[in-house]
Amino acid sequence: MAEKGYEVTLELFEGPLDLLLFLVKKDDLDIHNIPIAHITREYLAFLDLMKDLNLDVAGEFLVMAATLMAYKSRSLLPHQDVPAEGEDGPDPAAELAQKLLEYQKFKGASKFLSGRADEMSNVFFRGAPFFEESDKSPNLSLFELMDRLRVILDGAEDDSREVTGEEFPIEEKMEKILFLLSGKPMIEWEELFADERKRRGIIACFLAMLELTKLQKIFIRQDANFGKIRIFKKEASADDSSPVAGDAGNAGDAGSADPQ
Repeated sequence: MAEKGYEVTLELFEGPLDLLLFLVKKDDLDIHNIPIAHITREYLAFLDLMKDLNLDVAGEFLVMAATLMAYKSRSLLPHQDVPAEGEDGPDPAAELAQKLLEYQKFKGASKFLSGRADEMSNVFFRGAPFFEESDKSPNLSLFELMDRLRVILDGAEDDSREVTGEEFPIEEKMEKILFLLSGKPMIEWEELFADERKRRGIIACFLAMLELTKLQKIFIRQDANFGKIRIFKKEASADDSSPVAGDAGNAGDAGSADPQ
């Protein structure tokens, strides 16, 4: 159920190794002994959802999918048919673990350097406190949001055949979210989808939430790892002239989306 008129590209959207690390953490897997069949199945399920949401899936995600399928095929070979290490590389689980551990170290170093840069910028900062605005940046990844979305979609009515050729009402859902936040500063994640029963409406709500985040109308926070997700209204400032929808430029054509 991909849409032609809306495409998501967000800063919190990361690469295939980030997705694999998220899946390892979510399922509490041993990174040194990853069950290849399980991680491949989960990865491909996320890839399908990304296509449903019309996420801008980079080629590297597809390359990783092919790599995982190759790992899976090798892991299913009878033991006597598996080449010895050194003949055709390490076993699939060890090879994947090495990639993820190296990437994890790289991410840790990048995060440390970024934190040091922020500390140095604060030393020379002479204006209003910086931390208030930085607290509103997402503390969870798009993969975590997608994982929660999967749970909701599992219980939804599939209306893909009913709405072929119709537009996703993303602008309408953006207005709904802002209305929910008009009388209070925060809503729970579940409240966002409380009156949605069909897959089309749930996806539209999710995309509307992402668009409002990009337009800096709302921000999303999570209590702790895999904890409650809450959506907050961002207080308007004097120079805040971001449109609600339609005129967002490269932020995405949020007014509506035309499903295939």
